[in-house]
Amino acid sequence: MSNKIPKSMKKSVRYVALHALERVEKGGAYSNLLINDAIQKGKLSDKDARLLTGLVYGTISRQLLLDYYLSPFLKSAKKVDTWVRLLLRLSLFQLLYLDKVPDHAILNEATEIAKVRGNIGIGKFVNGVLRNVQRNGVPDLAAISDPMERLATEISMPLWLTQRFVQQIGTEQTRQLGLSLFEVSHVSARVDLRSVTREEAIATLSEDGIEAEKSSVSPFGIVAKKGFLAGSQLFHYGVLTVQDESSMLVAPALQVEKEMKVLDACAAPGGKTTHIATFLDAAAGGKVTALDIHRQKVQLIKDNAARLRVEDVVTTQQLDAREAHEEFAPASFDRILVDAPCSGLGLMRRKPDIKYQKQASDFTRLPMIQREILDSVAQTLKPGGLLVYSTCTILKEENQDVVESFLQDHPEFKLVPVVANELITSKLVNDMLTLYPQDFMTDGFFISCLKKEK
Repeated sequence: MSNKIPKSMKKSVRYVALHALERVEKGGAYSNLLINDAIQKGKLSDKDARLLTGLVYGTISRQLLLDYYLSPFLKSAKKVDTWVRLLLRLSLFQLLYLDKVPDHAILNEATEIAKVRGNIGIGKFVNGVLRNVQRNGVPDLAAISDPMERLATEISMPLWLTQRFVQQIGTEQTRQLGLSLFEVSHVSARVDLRSVTREEAIATLSEDGIEAEKSSVSPFGIVAKKGFLAGSQLFHYGVLTVQDESSMLVAPALQVEKEMKVLDACAAPGGKTTHIATFLDAAAGGKVTALDIHRQKVQLIKDNAARLRVEDVVTTQQLDAREAHEEFAPASFDRILVDAPCSGLGLMRRKPDIKYQKQASDFTRLPMIQREILDSVAQTLKPGGLLVYSTCTILKEENQDVVESFLQDHPEFKLVPVVANELITSKLVNDMLTLYPQDFMTDGFFISCLKKEK
């Protein structure tokens, strides 16, 4: 960057958005982390923070579609620098999908950013491209002759991944999945029902100016319609913790009783560990042992257990879950949770860059790790105990295929239906639960429950 950027422009939400898009493009951090960092460093107001989030997520989630729309207007350009292309994507997203800002204001700010960041010539180029788009409109998707390529462009998903989903759930469901990822994600939280009811929590939140309603997905959940849940009194006092609704289904699926010994094999940051802990009673001997391979993540579990006032039943340990059978004796645990490391494709709405970063080869390596973890922890489960295998991904290679492979090699285990409410159990297929992002506008998630018979 040769030019000095004026302070006033550095504070512009669109300039901050461009900077965030550049950092995502370079890799090394997910968009959600970069947005949070930008909001904190820029000390953005709630209004500007929402705008920044919408601009970055919206531009990334539609990246391939925006590039298709821009392509006819860039054919004559000799070379377009990465930051200029990102600025054009960002500006086109605003022109096409945001109706609160006048078009002339979008063009003017894009041109000024281009001039200051680059030079007058780049400013004229950006202005010319955007005015041509205004004049001529974007190209029709119908011009793409190949149906799969057309679908992949429409939902802005890599072709190989689009093909995987079409094989798994069909063309129309894949389209609904992809389009649902363009919708803004909502924030949900789990209420500690030992302290307050959901109705009481919603009433208390309203005193903080936060509008919330009960989750229909989880009996422990509430969904924010307006306001910042992590800034509430209830969050401060450890009565409430931010967690996706689909993730709240995991701990109840274990059917934990107060005196049980539970292993959470891949526990960080501790959302499910602390949920499990609410079902346990230290006086009755209940305990959950939470593992993670990284020391700093183990500390995160401890911190969350302390904040949520369940540290009396939570024990943490730094350990690779694939070595659990070497650390713990056979039949050590009544219940085991393997919330396995995975591709994270269920999180595409809140981490839209995931879909561009994954490679087909990941789905050979990850299932091997998932099986190694299952094979290890299975040895430490008591006969009659339950093992829940869950992931935040929605590809069967990491889900159903892993479970079926495990069952073939472990005849002492059998699948049992996942316990949930009627709304959720309607999504069970062969006793396994897959929630797709379009089903209830939650994260995508997979849950299965295995019983050890002997």
